[in-house]
Amino acid sequence: MQKMELEITGGTLCYEMTGETARVVEYGGLGLKVEIPACIEGNSVTEIGKKAFLSRKNLREVVIPDGVEEIGDWAFAHCDGLVWVSLPGRKIRFGKAVFKDCGRLEAIRVRNLEEKGMQACGKGHGRRETKSGVPKLLAAAVRWMDAYYLLDPQEAGGKEWTEKWDARLLSILLAPDQEGYSKQVLCGEEDYGSTDLDAFKSSRRKVKVRLAFLRLLYPIGLSKAFETELENYLRGHTKGKSGEEAWLVLKEEHGNDREYYELFAELGCVDEANCDGILSDIGEAYPEMKAYFMRIMEGKSCAEDFFADLEL
Repeated sequence: MQKMELEITGGTLCYEMTGETARVVEYGGLGLKVEIPACIEGNSVTEIGKKAFLSRKNLREVVIPDGVEEIGDWAFAHCDGLVWVSLPGRKIRFGKAVFKDCGRLEAIRVRNLEEKGMQACGKGHGRRETKSGVPKLLAAAVRWMDAYYLLDPQEAGGKEWTEKWDARLLSILLAPDQEGYSKQVLCGEEDYGSTDLDAFKSSRRKVKVRLAFLRLLYPIGLSKAFETELENYLRGHTKGKSGEEAWLVLKEEHGNDREYYELFAELGCVDEANCDGILSDIGEAYPEMKAYFMRIMEGKSCAEDFFADLEL
C-alpha cells in the first residue's frame, strides 16, 4: 500500500488510504504539539498505526481526532516528553503498550466527558471541593499501574470504572515491596538500574505513595474505607518512619504544589516529632511550604490566612 505524506504544524504525517478512511502510519518532526487532522483528502482518519509516534522525544501534547477507532501497538511508546493526550469520548481499540515508558505523562483528557466528571465529583469527603481528576487518573493507570484495561474513554469516571481503578490500586498497595526484585536482579543494572534491594523496595513504595496522594486529591467515587486506608499509608511513610517515602515524594516532586503539602499536613504527616527534621530537609528550597508547616506547628493552621499574608 502506497504511503503518502502530509505536512502539518511541526512536521509531517505519513498515511495510507483504505477505502474512504485514512490511517496514520508515521510521524516525522520536532513539534511539541501535534493535532492529528480529522480528515485527509476528504477521508476520515480512523486509525493511528503501530509505532506511528514511537520515540518522538520532543512531543509534549497530542490531540487524537474524533473519528479515530483504533490506536496500534506502541503507537506513542517511549515518547519521553509526552505530558498531555486528548482523546475523543468514544470506544477506541487500543493495542499493546500504547503509552509504554511515557514517564512524564500527566493527563489523558477525554473530550465531552470532563463536564460529566466535574458534576460527579462534588465534595471530597469534607476535605476540599474537588475538580475532575479523571484525566490524571487515566494517565496514572497506564504510567504507574500497568492497567491498560482502564484506558476506556467511554467508561472513564463512572462508578464501575472508579471501582476497578481502586481495586487495581489496592492490589498494588498490598503487594510486597520486594515483588519483582528477582526479575530486576536477573536482568541486571543495564535494563533496570540498581539491583540494591533496599533501593528497589523504596522505589516501589514511592509508586504507592504517588498513587495514594493522587487518589486522595481526586476522590471521585472513593469509598470512606479506602480513603482511610490511603491516609494511613501516607501517615505510615512520613518523615521519621522506617520508610519515609511520603515525605520524599512530596519534597522531591511536589515542593511547590500547595494542594499536595496541604494534604500532607491535613493528614497529620507533620507533627512535633518530625517537624524539625522536615524543616531542615526543606532548607531554602521551598519557602512557601516551609512557612506553611511552621505556621501549623505554631497553631496557626488557617491556610487561607497564610496565603493572604503572602500576598501583602
